Amino acid sequence: MDKYEEQSHIDKDLDMDHAEAEAVYEDVAFYRTLLVNVIMLGKPESDDWLLIDAGIAHYGKRIIAAAEKRYGNKPPRAIILTHGHFDHVGSAKELAKFWDVPIYAHEQELDFITDKQVYPPADPTVGGGMFSLLSPIFPQRPVNLKKWAKALPDDGSIPFLDEWKYIHTPGHTPGHISLFREKDKTLLSGDAIVTENPESSFAVFFPLKKVYGPPAYFTQDWDLAEESVKKIVDLEPNVVVAGHGLPMEGEQLRKQLRELSSNFLTEAIPKNKRH
Repeated sequence: MDKYEEQSHIDKDLDMDHAEAEAVYEDVAFYRTLLVNVIMLGKPESDDWLLIDAGIAHYGKRIIAAAEKRYGNKPPRAIILTHGHFDHVGSAKELAKFWDVPIYAHEQELDFITDKQVYPPADPTVGGGMFSLLSPIFPQRPVNLKKWAKALPDDGSIPFLDEWKYIHTPGHTPGHISLFREKDKTLLSGDAIVTENPESSFAVFFPLKKVYGPPAYFTQDWDLAEESVKKIVDLEPNVVVAGHGLPMEGEQLRKQLRELSSNFLTEAIPKNKRH
């Protein structure tokens, strides 16, 4: 029995009907894992695909099930992390072990995913909803992905992705990145911007598409976060698939991005922030 058959055997009693990625383009799909999106880059049945982010802990089996529906028993070439917060790396170790693939992140993020450095504690004073109040109990300890972790090249290129480049979009975390494809102006923004209110638990169950700044309770440097939004505005993306929320596109997206950038102080930075 190979590992894929073993996985199917283990999961036979679990409900995986809803573990399915939703296509944005033929080669771009996202799977909504309760709190956060994971993204799959590559056409269905391709031998050459990548996973962007790894969701929350204990979601590995569902992510594997969604990937197998799209690609069969073909592992990704690698996992790319936009950053190392718990909701983006929670299942990374499980997935890397199962698929035996490397995990790439920005050099400035490596210490946070190899148990060398801890992110600052969450700031529950930012207001905005239930998630802000609950943020102090979110997992704080860094994961240890040292066995699989590699630094992304410093020239903006992404291994195995010729048409994509990464943009360093710090602020939410020091090594946060977004991924961009120039030919169709598609942006995978991670948490540099999101398309649902990240502080509100209501938005998880009733998502309404709107551009927001990064989740306030975990954002470390608001000056850098603002500069990162300006970088994104300058890209003039046609489609954004964020770490939180549903995809947005077109002029409505670009208009809201410009408004967020112009009014970042009042729209994104919490009045009651602790830092």
